[in-house]
Amino acid sequence: MRTIQGVSVSAGIAIGTVRVLAAVDYAVERRLIDDPQAEMDRFRAARDTAVAQLKQLRDNVAAEFGENKAELFDAHRLMLQDPDYAECVEGLIAQDKVNAEFAVKSAAEQFAAMFAAMDSSTMQARAADVKDVSRRVMNVLQGKRDSTAQDGSVQGDAVQNGIVQNGIAQNGESHIIFAEDLAPSDTAQLDRAKVLGLVTAKGSANSHTAILARTMGLPAITGIGDAFDPADDGHVAVIDGTSGAVFVDPDEATLTEYRRRKAEAEEHLSLLRKLKGKPTETKSGQRVHLYANISRPSDAAAVLANDAEGIGLFRSEFLYLEREDWPTEEFQFDAYGQVAQEMGDRPVIIRTLDIGADKQVDYFNLSHEDNPALGYRAIRICLTRPEIFKVQLRALLRASAYGNIAIMLPMITSVQEVRDAKRILEEAKSELRGELIDFNESIQIGVMIETPASVIMADELAAEVDFFSIGTNDLTQYTLACDRQNPSLERFADPHSPAVLRMIQMTIEAAHRHGIWCGICGELGADLSLTDTFLRLGIDELSVSPTSVLPLRNVIRNH
Repeated sequence: MRTIQGVSVSAGIAIGTVRVLAAVDYAVERRLIDDPQAEMDRFRAARDTAVAQLKQLRDNVAAEFGENKAELFDAHRLMLQDPDYAECVEGLIAQDKVNAEFAVKSAAEQFAAMFAAMDSSTMQARAADVKDVSRRVMNVLQGKRDSTAQDGSVQGDAVQNGIVQNGIAQNGESHIIFAEDLAPSDTAQLDRAKVLGLVTAKGSANSHTAILARTMGLPAITGIGDAFDPADDGHVAVIDGTSGAVFVDPDEATLTEYRRRKAEAEEHLSLLRKLKGKPTETKSGQRVHLYANISRPSDAAAVLANDAEGIGLFRSEFLYLEREDWPTEEFQFDAYGQVAQEMGDRPVIIRTLDIGADKQVDYFNLSHEDNPALGYRAIRICLTRPEIFKVQLRALLRASAYGNIAIMLPMITSVQEVRDAKRILEEAKSELRGELIDFNESIQIGVMIETPASVIMADELAAEVDFFSIGTNDLTQYTLACDRQNPSLERFADPHSPAVLRMIQMTIEAAHRHGIWCGICGELGADLSLTDTFLRLGIDELSVSPTSVLPLRNVIRNH
């Protein structure tokens, strides 16, 4: 057995025979031409044909996966129609007197290098897109036929770019595809009935290919690099799209374990098919919004795969915890914007950084504290170091132009803290207005209710914000005076305590008195033994781990 570690881009397990797709040679001959105008006309005609092909591909994807997922091919069409792109190609033809194919290839390399040099990982991923659309134009110029069918499936052996070969679309066997790289248009045209999963040597989690793989429900792993070996063709493999692990020629123990996991996943998928798109609503008509908690942008895929209605808690501190230096505004904007775009119209509630207590970061240079859980953490850091806070707020506001983002403030104990935070937010808004940068002027602001003080002040806090979200982990800790990091206190730290449940009830009642909604984003939200209690108390929203969404929806719908 050979074990390879790659980067997870689409969750799921696949077990099957490997089919290695040979790298496609895009070598283009450089020819000198006598009539630059005629060559420009060839380019324009080929570009128009490519745009029409992308329109057909876009319609196919929209019909199968929805308008939101088809937008990337609108972006591809816009790339081809961009005046700077055309000017670059035609400039090369006119100045160097080269053939259109070579000019398109050269322009693609220039634009790809420009995207790859950008700080934003999302923009870096666009390098693959500009190469993809340019290859399409080169194919037209070289007379290679496009395979886009009315139903978007792969047709026969002669597939666009030669990416699917050797009758893979014709025989009855399904395969795990190994390739050096896959372009978005290639991925969109794969016959899902014949493809079990994808493994590539190159690529990124931010690429449109990765997003398409998630949309298609294909387990996918990228970034295996030099471990890519064409000799794996025909061998059995297991891929774990959650961990990024690939096992070639797996031993019997590995096969047995992954068959068990796959069976569990298929049972979960059966539940998904039964409940997908169904409202989270009791038999009596009580509606509850069911969201999911995430820690990283890549987790958004699991939110969509498990049919959550939105993200109720994006723990933004992980953008700080996983770095050795301060995350810049651009880095954070990229992360928040990526999630917002992937979620479309679904809400994305992002908690501002909750550093401190059990989450320490060296470059924050926080002093040692005898009791950090009651110390310098979360909103207290933000309000005393506004230069850090404002960088995050600017990034959040900028990202709000790309989706349905809301901001949530943690560890609130007073109305003044909320007002101080809102003042810094207004400063950030004013700066962005002055810089003519778009953002959602009416972005919602909420607070986490996780201290007894915030429960007691809930009526006053409700007048300041748009929503409450109860963090039951810390609320239990502070209500019962039990350090949740101390294992010897486990028997005393009972989250089912009447005191904790009464705190939750008081918070919900205060929210409703003031016309705002109240949710739960702590671990208790997924505790099925308390679902009946939360429904009786009138909870508006529950945010849980992605894999808890469907079991919870099932319980609520049967209530």
